[in-house]
Amino acid sequence: MLTLIFFIGLLVVLFIIGVPVCASIGLTCLSVLWFENGLMDIPVTLLPLKMMHGVNNFPLLAVPFFILAANVMNKGSVTPRIFGFANSLVGHFRGGLGHVNVLASMIFAGMSGTAVADAAGLGALEIKAMEDQGYPLKYSTGITGASSVIGPIIPPSVAMVIYGWLADVSVGALFVGGLVPGVLLGGSLMLMTVFLSYRLDMPIQPRPPIKDIVKLSRKASLALMTPLIIVGGIWSGIFTPTESGAIASLYAIVLGMAVYRDVTWADLLDTFKNTIEFTAIILFIISIAGLYGWLLVRLQIPLTLAEGVVQITTNTTLLLVILMFFFLVIGCFMSVIESVLIFTPIMVPMIQVLGIDPLFFGVLMVISLSVGVITPPFGNVIYVLVGITGQTFEEVVWALVPFLIPILLTILFLVFFPDVVTYLPYQLIGH
Repeated sequence: MLTLIFFIGLLVVLFIIGVPVCASIGLTCLSVLWFENGLMDIPVTLLPLKMMHGVNNFPLLAVPFFILAANVMNKGSVTPRIFGFANSLVGHFRGGLGHVNVLASMIFAGMSGTAVADAAGLGALEIKAMEDQGYPLKYSTGITGASSVIGPIIPPSVAMVIYGWLADVSVGALFVGGLVPGVLLGGSLMLMTVFLSYRLDMPIQPRPPIKDIVKLSRKASLALMTPLIIVGGIWSGIFTPTESGAIASLYAIVLGMAVYRDVTWADLLDTFKNTIEFTAIILFIISIAGLYGWLLVRLQIPLTLAEGVVQITTNTTLLLVILMFFFLVIGCFMSVIESVLIFTPIMVPMIQVLGIDPLFFGVLMVISLSVGVITPPFGNVIYVLVGITGQTFEEVVWALVPFLIPILLTILFLVFFPDVVTYLPYQLIGH
């Protein structure tokens, strides 16, 4: 138990005092090895080998590919086309551009895999359109941030790729498992928009004629093919989730440079640079996290945690509620990817001992952690919205607060009805 407290406590302390994530994990591993010296005879040369093993994994190739696809699409005209298409479908309903905001985020989530890509790509466009039509800035900011949470849930999802690799769960099954929760989350935000439309001044635009809908659908049709290619290819078994990332990247480049012709060679080089930088950071953290996870198993910390949890409660639903709130708190201080890297090796062996489906747990974990992108103090999307809107950090946070209600209710619904997550994967993927 002393080792468990030292192993996890030191990591938390290092985070609190502001030590970078990779350095915190590495220092914790070295400190535990020193602390356990005499109980463990581990050659130092084994450590870099474990770190290399952590990144020597085929599924991880999906990470840079999905990031590249999102970056390329944000450079071109894909996001305006998606927004125009969504506006033609739901812009005339009560709540107007609020529904458009959510639907556009759901579509873009099928291309990007991260919340920040959604907020940065669609956010400025959505808020400007809502501002031009007279929507309250507070509402526009709140719905834009809340809808970005859908990004890591609807496939593809960078966080789910990493979880699947660490937990030995089919990435394809995780992708399919995120579909229904993503749609439910979008639906709950739309219901919140309808509710707020009776309290706020939201302009209602006229229903567009069919010919306009058809025209905008044609303009967006090739962009809308991206999520269909990704999910359809995985469902049909034509390619793996990793290969789908490569295909999505190639499709985005062809679309931007050859079809729409709004992505230049300079833009492409810039996206390559940004993708390489972001991927290098993630892979370095993954290599350190591989060592961390190996030490966890060697020290039997997950088993110790499971035994401790059983003493608190044997009710799996109550346990999942506790873990949900735990991840909600963790998400306030760490990014989704960092949290998945650190807590998956700890939690998955524990929940398997307790009889919880790791597929369901992975989707629940990613959704719960994703809420952290819109909660203080370190929510990335909050800072993106501050830059877009010119509001203060506190103003953006208060704008987001009402939308936490439908998000949290959706997560609780999944906890009490886990088949909502697992039914489609077991039927379509068979894992």
